[in-house]
Amino acid sequence: MPLSIETPALLFSATSLILLAYTNRFLTIAGIVRGLKASYQQNHNKSILIEISNLSLRLTLIRHMQMYGVLSLFFSVFSMALLFFGFIRWGAYIFGFSLLLLLASLAVSFWEISISVKALKVHLSDLEEEAGNRNS
Repeated sequence: MPLSIETPALLFSATSLILLAYTNRFLTIAGIVRGLKASYQQNHNKSILIEISNLSLRLTLIRHMQMYGVLSLFFSVFSMALLFFGFIRWGAYIFGFSLLLLLASLAVSFWEISISVKALKVHLSDLEEEAGNRNS
C-alpha cells in the first residue's frame, strides 16, 4: 500500500488532543500533590505519604506518556518530510515507528489510569467502611 503525505498528517489532531489531555492530568495531579504536602506538614499522617508516593508514580508515568506522544508526533512530521522529498520507503518505516510510539503512549496511559482507579477504590472502600460503622 503506498503511503501518501496526508496519512501521517492525520495523526496531528489526535496526537495534539492526547497531549493536551496528558498535560491536564499532569497539572491536576501536581495540584493534588501540593495540597497533600501542605496537609502532611500540618498532620504528619502516614497515609498522606503513601498517597503522595502513588501520585509520584503517576506523575512519572504521565511524563513517559507525554514523551512517547511528543516523539510520535516528531517522527510523524519527520516521515512527512521524508515522503515530501521522495524517500517513500524510509517515510513509511518512520511513520510505522511513529505509530508504535503512539501505541506505547496509550499503553502507559492505560497503566496510569488503572493506578488511578485502584487508588479511588481504596478511598471509596474507606468511606463505605466509615459509613457502615456510623450506621451500626
